[in-house]
Amino acid sequence: NPRHARRSLAANSTSPHNPRMPTTRTAGRRPFAVFLSGSLVSWVGDWMDLTALNWAVLQLTDSPLDLGIINACRLAPIFLLSIPAGVLADRYDRRKLLIVLQLGLMLLTFAVGALFAARSGFWIFAGIVTVRSALAAMVLPIRNAVLPSLVEPRSQARAIALQTAALNLSRIVGPAIAGFLLAWLATEYVFWINGASFLLVLATTWYVRPTPPDRSGPKTGVFAELREAFGYIRHNRLVRSLLVLAIVPMVFGFPYTALMPLFARDLFELGPEGFGMLLSVSGGGSLTGALWLSFTGGRGSSGPRLIGSILVFGLALLASMFATGFWMAAVMMFVVGWSSQSYRTLSRITLLAEVPDRLRGRILSIALLDRGFIPLGALILGAIAESLSTRAAGIVMGTACIGLTLLVSAIDRRIWRI
Repeated sequence: NPRHARRSLAANSTSPHNPRMPTTRTAGRRPFAVFLSGSLVSWVGDWMDLTALNWAVLQLTDSPLDLGIINACRLAPIFLLSIPAGVLADRYDRRKLLIVLQLGLMLLTFAVGALFAARSGFWIFAGIVTVRSALAAMVLPIRNAVLPSLVEPRSQARAIALQTAALNLSRIVGPAIAGFLLAWLATEYVFWINGASFLLVLATTWYVRPTPPDRSGPKTGVFAELREAFGYIRHNRLVRSLLVLAIVPMVFGFPYTALMPLFARDLFELGPEGFGMLLSVSGGGSLTGALWLSFTGGRGSSGPRLIGSILVFGLALLASMFATGFWMAAVMMFVVGWSSQSYRTLSRITLLAEVPDRLRGRILSIALLDRGFIPLGALILGAIAESLSTRAAGIVMGTACIGLTLLVSAIDRRIWRI
């Protein structure tokens, strides 16, 4: 019951373990704003990094399959490390964990730039990308677990939507900056600029003092805590439906960001500037959807809106494969961004309203495993593009997203009643 969950969150908002630590009820707007600003800087750098990474691999290898492989290296560690990160987030100081992980990410990002500058082999580069992605896979669930502890329980839905809006603002700014830089500078400079941005991210993480996780329950082992989290999912119908439905667009829809260099080059006849602009337009659509939800607070029936958003997402992907020229493709990418982010934001808002604080890190880490299906989709669709055509891969993306969503929602009609 979301109302019961909100009362539980309110009850857990004070911390007897550290009376000097700000609680969710006493934390003001400034810590949240500082933390969000650091997140925005980090995400802008990440999108610059992703844009440069995909474009450079395509230019170096001219292989859609290699493009799928590098994105698999980038996202596959989510499966291995997201859940352990959630356990750590519920057991230890989330702020200190973030600082250590972000230091490692900064150093590895500089190393990626150095490898590009040295023109190292593809597999050496892919190995460093994988190690860096392992740390990034641990950062995301911990960062998401920190956010609700910086605001009052009644403001959590709006805070999540604002965080999503900041994330999607970075999708506009980051690719556009990267496209401009790639036209004038060597690829390694984009990675080095991203590495330098971690200094500000570290400073903002150092500043905030989030409420520590609720450890009032009995001490248990790691495997017992995981069994508790999976048991909670098994017995909670709403959470289970959200997690199952999340897989479909991740496999067949969200790899569009990894394959965008192919679409831009083969279908729309665009260079790196146009490729970056299309990602930015998609980010603009995502920002619009997130801002709308931040104003409404996610009110209304979530189930039909979730399913409708995924269906619109699939239709827009399908239509974009037949777009001619930049402007028609841009319109479709805006709709793609809006519908995909509307779905993901609604899913996160509903999930956090349902999950108590003591389980938040673990449940969020399991929910964020849905991102791990992106490399699987990128590999499948990259192979289709290489064996058939780029347009064929895009058609599979759209039709599979629509068809499988309708199938899942027909099998489990409880989703419509969320």
